[in-house]
Amino acid sequence: MGISAIACFGQGPVSAAPPPRASQDTAPVRPRTSTTLAAQGDRTFGSIPSGTATPETLDLTMEGALSRALRYNLALTEGSENVRIQRAARLRALSLLLPNVAARPSIAGQQVNLAAFGFSGFPGMPSVVGPFNVYDARGSASVTLLNVRDLGNYRAAREEVAAAEFAVKDAREQVVVIVTTLYLQAVAGTARVEAQRSQVATAGAAYRQALARKDAGTVPGIDVLRAQVQWQAEQQQLIFYEGEFEKQKLNLARAIGLPPGQTFRLADGAPYTPLPPDTTLESTLDRAYRERSDYRAAEALVRAAELSKSAARAGFLPSAGVDANYGVIGNSPARMHGSFSVAAAVNIPIFQGGRVRADVEAADAALRQRRAELDDLRGKIDAEVRTAFVDLTSASRQVDVAVQNTALARQQLEQAQDRFAAGVTNNLEVVQAQQAVALANENHIAALYAFNAAKAALVRARGDAEQSIKDYVRRKQ
Repeated sequence: MGISAIACFGQGPVSAAPPPRASQDTAPVRPRTSTTLAAQGDRTFGSIPSGTATPETLDLTMEGALSRALRYNLALTEGSENVRIQRAARLRALSLLLPNVAARPSIAGQQVNLAAFGFSGFPGMPSVVGPFNVYDARGSASVTLLNVRDLGNYRAAREEVAAAEFAVKDAREQVVVIVTTLYLQAVAGTARVEAQRSQVATAGAAYRQALARKDAGTVPGIDVLRAQVQWQAEQQQLIFYEGEFEKQKLNLARAIGLPPGQTFRLADGAPYTPLPPDTTLESTLDRAYRERSDYRAAEALVRAAELSKSAARAGFLPSAGVDANYGVIGNSPARMHGSFSVAAAVNIPIFQGGRVRADVEAADAALRQRRAELDDLRGKIDAEVRTAFVDLTSASRQVDVAVQNTALARQQLEQAQDRFAAGVTNNLEVVQAQQAVALANENHIAALYAFNAAKAALVRARGDAEQSIKDYVRRKQ
């Protein structure tokens, strides 16, 4: 259940609780969990560590973890820089449409051989003129009057900037869900450690009880041996859960940019609150198509590709521009006179060797790709929303059953302990009851984690994870 809640984002394997066990007669050491939540190299799970570790233990709330993640997560930092790159590309495209103005003061020394240009044999005119100086102070301007291709490229660049900005918003959504899931995973780890410590205490008491009864001659030595094996198995499981919990905390600290070596404790638990009754599949899908940032980014990329294709076709159209300059020129600063030139030109493409046709083909192929990606994303959103609802329904039912089963398993253990103390049965019944309690605790923890992870997946699927999860956390503090 926990796996499907996050794997639908394409974020890599998720560390989930051990699967529910079908039988109470399982081996003493129960299935182990995996703390590898992040795919190798996934930037959503990376961060820029900020600050210096302090000797005090930090009380980390879920909202505090989200706040740090939204400031220091690597995916958001890189996304912001990508927006800057796209804005630079937009400015570059705009520069082709705006006037290009320059000033150029200059001084040049020259000597001209007139005979080289056919001026020779004229009375009183030397064949070599100079050397002499030319002073020139001039401003020039180049203005594009009409260029449909450059205008289309600029509009496409604007849409690509919008797509990059939506991508950053989508990255924030992903970071919120990932950090929430990491936090919930660590909370589940805390619950496992606490439940397992209770199991160790119970098994230790059962061992001492069996040992006392053996010393009294009322039970055989096999009962003591069986109780000791169970006690040590519970201790082994506790050691494993404690190690897993520490690794889960490291994963969380890595994603939110905590200073290396900073110790912290989790200040929030794992709440269980059903979804509001007005949360329906149809309303969630409608909201997802309107608000999901990755879908809006994909739509912006389609528009950008359409504009790029139109711009490529405009390569067949004429363009027009004006070049002008004005300045003063003379052979000395004291003898300078104004001069200017203005030229308007129209460039009419006649033959370009197939370059424009190639540009159109490439732009059309890119447009088809963007449209295919948009259609695929729409289907993916539909699948994510439906999967989240299935997971929520299933996990909610599992939580209800797990709560009842935990209470029943504890009653079973109490009765088995009483029967053993009364000499009615041996301690095999006690060991089996202990494992039933362990199984019920594990299933309860796993179901609660799966339910909350599915809620996080649902708000991610509909596109408002950042707002909804923060409100959800505040209500629980």
